[in-house]
Amino acid sequence: MSGAGATKEYRCPGCNRVISPGTAHLVAWRAERSLAGGGPEDRRHWHNSCWQRLGPR
Repeated sequence: MSGAGATKEYRCPGCNRVISPGTAHLVAWRAERSLAGGGPEDRRHWHNSCWQRLGPR
């Protein structure tokens, strides 16, 4: 998500720190739906650096 598109405050699940409005970041969610969820309503907002630290997925 571009910085201009980030108009709300989010919490990064990688570091549990706030992603401030106006900060570019990555938005991710599971591609497949399951009984436990997995659609766009389950999206998570990550700092780019926290996502990269996870390594290949």
